[in-house]
Amino acid sequence: MSLPRWLFVPAALGAAFVLLPLVAILARVPWADFPTLITSESSRAALGLSLRTSATSTVLCVLLGVPMATVLARTRFRGQGLLRSLVLLPLVLPPVVGGIALLYTFGRRGLLGEHLEVLGIQVAFSTTAVVLAQTFVALPFLVVSLEGALRTAGQRYEVVAASLGAGPTTVFRRITLPLVLPGLLSGTVLAFARSLGEFGATITFAGSLEGVTRTLPLEIYLLRETDVDGAVALSLVLVVVAVLVIGLARQGRAQ
Repeated sequence: MSLPRWLFVPAALGAAFVLLPLVAILARVPWADFPTLITSESSRAALGLSLRTSATSTVLCVLLGVPMATVLARTRFRGQGLLRSLVLLPLVLPPVVGGIALLYTFGRRGLLGEHLEVLGIQVAFSTTAVVLAQTFVALPFLVVSLEGALRTAGQRYEVVAASLGAGPTTVFRRITLPLVLPGLLSGTVLAFARSLGEFGATITFAGSLEGVTRTLPLEIYLLRETDVDGAVALSLVLVVVAVLVIGLARQGRAQ
């Protein structure tokens, strides 16, 4: 089927709109000092913290998101549409608003923070807060991806397995999960990428303390004021990581 030729004009403009800023970063990178800039002590600390917290938040997303997506895709109950909308709210919510919401939940005077403070547990402005902020914004990405995969896969094989005597847990473990494994991998990669790039909720809920809560996006933001070359070099690092993540996600969908 041939497409109308005029469609290619806005399509090309859209592609250029996305690609030109990336080209601008590549043109601005100080290549001679690039290795030094991305291996400074503060940069290595920020990158290491980002990778550790993003990996932890991704594990939390899988542990919480797989059951959530399965319940949303395989059950029907009153208020399900409203629940789905609320679960997916962080997708459209400004991250700063998410950070404020987390602060008033886990902060010293927050809904749960007061009780945690009595137990000697302080969440806000700690590495734990970074993980919670990243999980809050990344979880819907995994839920959306996996719920779509579950709906596409259907329930035919699950019904057959159940009719042969397999219990619900066995069906879920041996039929459902293998069927949607590409979607789960894709959602996991997207959740990791969203966690790695998280900024607004993190700086609001966790602050910016080097080695504790200052992730790579926060380091780039601070360097933008004092060391533009360093900010550009680290931005390129995040771009490369994002490209790798997109490649992995596409590979997962293809499988």
